[in-house]
Amino acid sequence: MAPADDDFADVRASVARLCADFPGEYWRRMDERNAYPQAFVSALTQSGFLAALIPEAYGGSGLSLSAAAAILEEIQRSGGNGAACHAQMYIMGTLLRHGSDAQKERWLPAIARGELRLQAFGVTEPASGSDTTAIRTSARREGDHYVLNGQKIWTSRALHSDLMLVLARTSPREAAAKRTDGLSVLVLDLRHAEGVSIRPIRTMMNHATTEVFFSDVRVPCENLIGEEGKGFRYILSGMNAERILIAAECVGDAKWFIEKATAYAQERSVFGQPIGRNQGVQFPIAKAYASMRAADLMVRDAARRFEAGLDCGTEANLAKMLAADASWEAANMCVQTHGGFGFASEYDVERKFRETRLYQVAPVSTNLILSYVAEHTLGLPRSY
Repeated sequence: MAPADDDFADVRASVARLCADFPGEYWRRMDERNAYPQAFVSALTQSGFLAALIPEAYGGSGLSLSAAAAILEEIQRSGGNGAACHAQMYIMGTLLRHGSDAQKERWLPAIARGELRLQAFGVTEPASGSDTTAIRTSARREGDHYVLNGQKIWTSRALHSDLMLVLARTSPREAAAKRTDGLSVLVLDLRHAEGVSIRPIRTMMNHATTEVFFSDVRVPCENLIGEEGKGFRYILSGMNAERILIAAECVGDAKWFIEKATAYAQERSVFGQPIGRNQGVQFPIAKAYASMRAADLMVRDAARRFEAGLDCGTEANLAKMLAADASWEAANMCVQTHGGFGFASEYDVERKFRETRLYQVAPVSTNLILSYVAEHTLGLPRSY
């Protein structure tokens, strides 16, 4: 279902070949055991796809955001789940754009070779939710170290990552001139950190998410990204890339649901004819296809603007919202098309249904996107 003028046909084909080694049975097995898809992530790493956005100078592929989006879209379209490792792509931006040369030399080549995993991103906290400026996790400087205390929630893949980016308050909120000041980004080496406790959170989908507790964790000052107190801006600059890549995954999910439903509607015969002959079955599939194509265009537009260095906040947010809506519409349609079989695990529909539901909420909820567009695009009063 990729447009004929797609510039990444070869990339898509390569990803599809890799994913063919990890069919539905593999993902069902991971889901049943609530297990991390280690073999899939290793294969993706060894192929170089997870290093797509790392510059060639550091051993990566040096590809564009559009190419990275194509990679993640194809993983979802194959029936897989790129959420197991997608954060490594968009977390990379914080290090690439704001890290020092020494930090890039220290970490990026090892990440590109697959010797290090940068999969975890500690931002959200139980009391702050989407209000990032209200976080309480603190990093107090003592000599050549920061001492980290606090907790994070919904920190996915923390148990499967070597490095974690942590957003912490390095000066009190009340002392800041602006509410976005006083936050800093630290790279925490989970392999050697003492005082870190990680608790898995069981969710309706196999997402490897956790709650992380920090108790007097010492982090070398050399692991500070950029300037102290400017971390909110660094995090913000990576959110557009995150939303564009997640949107591409949603487009991939929608394609999977549409292809699955179309095939089933042609094969399934009731009352002596294929159910796909009935407009009551046809129309929801066609409608889901139309929504997917519209969302796909928005994703491509947002990615082009991002790559050109243009302001793309509105486009990135709209892409994420429209693509998440398209995948959820397609998921509902696919279950309905399959009837009772849509709830049977062997068809993979119910698994993908659960997985794609996440993107109505994360990494940014639909309500926050609408608030952003209302204020920043349409000029309406701030609502929060």
